[in-house]
Amino acid sequence: MVERLAVVVFNGVSLGIMSFAFGVFDMATAQGELPGLDVRVVGGEPDAALRGGGLSCPVPYDLAAVRGADLVIVPNWRSPFERPPEDLLEALRAAHARGARVAGLCSGAFVLAAAGLLDDRPATTHWGLAPLLAEQFPKVKVDASALYVDDGDVLTSGGGAAGMDLALHLIRTLCGADVAIRLAKGMVLPPHRPGGQAQYIESPIPEVPEEDPVAETMTWALSKLDTTMPVAELAQRAHMSRRNYDRRFREITGTTPATWLTHQRVIRAQRLLESTTLPVDQVARYCGFSSAAALRPHFRRLVGVAPASYRDSFGMAGSLS
Repeated sequence: MVERLAVVVFNGVSLGIMSFAFGVFDMATAQGELPGLDVRVVGGEPDAALRGGGLSCPVPYDLAAVRGADLVIVPNWRSPFERPPEDLLEALRAAHARGARVAGLCSGAFVLAAAGLLDDRPATTHWGLAPLLAEQFPKVKVDASALYVDDGDVLTSGGGAAGMDLALHLIRTLCGADVAIRLAKGMVLPPHRPGGQAQYIESPIPEVPEEDPVAETMTWALSKLDTTMPVAELAQRAHMSRRNYDRRFREITGTTPATWLTHQRVIRAQRLLESTTLPVDQVARYCGFSSAAALRPHFRRLVGVAPASYRDSFGMAGSLS
């Protein structure tokens, strides 16, 4: 059981970022779900203060609270190009060595990596920072798409609300699913977004002149996603050979026509799962798949969860429950 939670902050960190760091735990203690939890906001460097809305709040605890904590959360770090303070890195290593779980949210993953706690481990961060994390710390097994990664005693999450997903996940493991669901409903959050779910799925529609024949076929294809659409038909519409069409398509998008089409079909399935109550089998057919079974592997590969699980988190019924 976690009795002592230390949240490490740096000078000038915003109050908004702090809400992702321990807002879920704060709500849990306020509702009596984590009685006796001692939450301490710790300065990761001398004279650290929280700021926002004209307020400036000195941080009350020093690194001794990190060394004695059961769970340590580092919600952010001001610059991936700046090395965190050595005293903090030593305190994180000491806490981890004595059995504490350590979590880095968003850019906070860079602090854990600098401490060596992510070496040879899977980890994530904000998708926009993931290439930099992989470049600076090649021993880290970076998963740029995951919402969060639980590797037992070391955890990481993507940006923003993914930190709240990780906090709910931690509370689920500590107190059970019922407590996590009650908290999520009270905060109007999805009760469970699995860590492997994609942070986002990008629609790879390039910026090319409209008169480009390949670009024209892409626009046309988006209006026909509910139909069978052989790539040869797209090449014919562009008045190009299949070989030249494939080569030009890859120049524009970096991928093949078939891969791009599948990606677009999955994006449409996402939108229908979010905004309608259509059966998954019907959603699949509206997106050019023969059945829900045909949609499922593509959806899971790109989004990270099955269509039904995605609807549970983001669908109309889930948002109203």
